[in-house]
Amino acid sequence: METTRVFFGVAAALTTPWGSGWHRTRPGATVLFAGLYGAYGIAPYVADGRAWSAWAVAVLMAVGSVLLLREASAPALGFSLSLPLATGPSAATRRSGLALLSLAVLMGLWTAGGRTKALSLEFVLSDRVAVFLSALLLAVFGGGVLAAMATASVRAEVDALPPGPAKDRALEFMSGSRMIGLLERGLLFAFIGAGQPEAAALVLAAKSLARVPTNDHGKHASEYFLIGTLASVIAALAMGMAARSAVGLPTF
Repeated sequence: METTRVFFGVAAALTTPWGSGWHRTRPGATVLFAGLYGAYGIAPYVADGRAWSAWAVAVLMAVGSVLLLREASAPALGFSLSLPLATGPSAATRRSGLALLSLAVLMGLWTAGGRTKALSLEFVLSDRVAVFLSALLLAVFGGGVLAAMATASVRAEVDALPPGPAKDRALEFMSGSRMIGLLERGLLFAFIGAGQPEAAALVLAAKSLARVPTNDHGKHASEYFLIGTLASVIAALAMGMAARSAVGLPTF
């Protein structure tokens, strides 16, 4: 439980400000949150030096991400390791950020010790992990190629439309499809690979409710939505079933 609490605590201490965009706009809050929540994560184990090492990893990664990625208009951290760090996201600042991130990774590996080596070796050598990881990449990115090919004719028709509101609305609808498609195929594969096709159906239902084209978008957007969704389902379903079959699991 000790390793689990510390790992999840450090991960949350870093992910929360990153997910909120604080590392770009609120550098002080990023470092403060990482330090405070990281301390909460290791609180029961303060007598163990490795717990403090994990806390230091969280703080170093928070500072490094701020130095590497913060916007020029964001306030300074209020302290600096050397003079150039107070001037904004200069080349020297980014180099310092990369150095701190690299140091944090090395400290993290040392903190985890031999367990990380054993788990990493097991992960690398596991045939089952390799099959599912490769199938996931094929479903997500190969499915993107399939979806692009399937919707190419619809895109060509939209490009051929005369400039006007109809074309603008269709292009606007299609503009966010790539990232949504990546997430959709990833989730579909994860649920199918886990043997939960019912949960995969919920993904499609949620997408339909949140993104279904309206009459204002025109018939091209509807065709694009339908064809792209079917292509994503086919890719995720095929690769999920293939991966399960390859490792000896029932397809459903």
